Amino acid sequence: MKAVYNKKATFDYEILQKFEAGLVLTGQEVKAVKNNQINLKGAYVSLRYEPSPELFLIKAHISPYVKAGPLPDYDPERPRKLLLKKQEIKGLLGKLEQKGLTIVPLSVYTKRNLVKLSFGLAKGKKKYQKKEQKKNRDIDKEISRTLKYQ
Repeated sequence: MKAVYNKKATFDYEILQKFEAGLVLTGQEVKAVKNNQINLKGAYVSLRYEPSPELFLIKAHISPYVKAGPLPDYDPERPRKLLLKKQEIKGLLGKLEQKGLTIVPLSVYTKRNLVKLSFGLAKGKKKYQKKEQKKNRDIDKEISRTLKYQ
């Protein structure tokens, strides 16, 4: 399986730190993810404090697996639990208390037959920062083109 990336995340946010977590999925969801039938556009990671603090992937769309047959009560955007150690969750809780930080999903991939989610602690970019980044990218492309043809 190729990794499925959330391209919008790196454009809208400045990633400060990256993490990796397992995903709790049903059998047909695992097969669908391995077929790249997942969309991270608009997805985010949420923190729930009930009985103990846990992280959930919200609004990630996993299409029903075609060969699974009819699934009448399947919700493709249901919340999916992230598997992290307690110490990692506590560390994230401390960092999230800082103003302006959020957790965004970056990619979904398989690692030794396990489905993993890469997510990052991020800070939102301002509009002028996005424009500046795009301008710098265009300048770099132009420089590489001119060097290539010399």
